[in-house]
Formats: sequence, structure tokens, C-alpha cells
Amino acid sequence: MMLLVRGDREFLVAPGEELHTDLGVVEAPEDPEPGEVVETHLGEPFTVRELRGPDLFNHLERTGAPMMPKDVGLVVGFTGASRADRVLDAGTGTGVLAAYLGRLGADVVTYERDADFAEVARENMELAGVADTVDVRTGDLTEHVDDLSGFDVLTLDTQNAPEVVADADDLLVSGGYVAVYSPFVESAKETADAAREAGLSGVETTETIQREMDFDDRGSRPSTAGVGHTGYLTVARNE
Repeated sequence: MMLLVRGDREFLVAPGEELHTDLGVVEAPEDPEPGEVVETHLGEPFTVRELRGPDLFNHLERTGAPMMPKDVGLVVGFTGASRADRVLDAGTGTGVLAAYLGRLGADVVTYERDADFAEVARENMELAGVADTVDVRTGDLTEHVDDLSGFDVLTLDTQNAPEVVADADDLLVSGGYVAVYSPFVESAKETADAAREAGLSGVETTETIQREMDFDDRGSRPSTAGVGHTGYLTVARNE
């Protein structure tokens, strides 16, 4: 897959696909090169752009509110998730986090309780080019913990995260990390308490906030459009 871009407009297309726009019909190249310019039958130019993580966030089919790129960055930064890591994930949803981790080179097993959501997530992994390394499973992770072990990273975006965190020492290798996204502070506290009770170390909960800056002739200051709070991230490490 690739993007055909013109100004602030972009279209997700497959190699050789014919795209119909108000600027004319354009055929996506079979062997695209980033930066290549193709023209519609009316002579209007579009530029080929290779898909990257933020593009996937914008174009994956959504089954709910996906994890924001800044939160994905925090998960990767706090856990050090990288190539060849084994990652266990739950609460797949749209699959943004799983796709990012897969594109980093990690092998991901992710659980989604809703069968329809899981099917969409599988299609999204195809789009992201990580279907071979991201295994989307339908089901509740808590029903399968006895059969799973040896993971480097555990990532959770589920209501029953504290229950899974209680078994983190059995799921993770020594030194492995767990990262839990919680939309509400009460669930973040429950997760942190569960991590400490499980004997995990370095338990830390962070509110995830992003503030854009406004620059004009009068001066510079944070935007008044909104603080950009999305939730809380709890991270801990297996001994």
C-alpha cells in the first residue's frame, strides 16, 4: 500500500489501483518510489508517499478510539520494545499499538474479546504489512494466561488489566516490562496496586498529556484549544 498525496489531501491505494478523484483519474504505480510524481488523466500531479506509523493511525479502519501516537511512543520509550522482542498485548481494538510494535520488528500476540473487532484488526495488520509478525487472537487474555510465558513486554488496554498484571511474573521473562494504559485514574491505581502486590519493581504511573504551542506576533504560549489528556500509563518491571 502507498499514499497518493496532493497538498493536505491523501489517498490510500494499492500498487496498480485506479483512483478516481475530482482532479481526474490516476493509476498508482506498480513499483512505487517515494517522492515519485504521477498525474491524473487531467494532468494534475500527485506524489507517492510510503506508509509510516502516523499514516497508519490516520488510515486504519477504526473500531473505537485508538491509542494515540504519543501514548504509543511512551509505551515504546518506557519498555524499550524493539526488534526480536516477544510482546503480549490485550485490548487490540483498532490495532494501532500492535501495528507500531510489529513495524518495530517485534513478534506480537494480541488478544481482542470482540470477534468483529478482531477481524478488523487482522485486516489492519495486513494493511500495515505486519500480518506475519502480529498474531491477532479472538478471546479474553485472562482465560489463556496459564498457556503463555516468556514474553519481553506485556501491554494492556483492558478493564481487567489488574487481573492480568497479577500474573505478570509468570508471563514475562526476568527484566521484562508491563505497560498498562488506563482511561481513568481509579483503574490506574488498581493496576499499580496489583503490580506492587505481584512483586514487580519500578511501578510508576504517568498522566499522558500533550499540549500544542501557539506562535504569533504577540508571543508564544500553549494552545488554549485543550490540554490533550488521554489517560494514564502504568509501567512496571519483572524481577
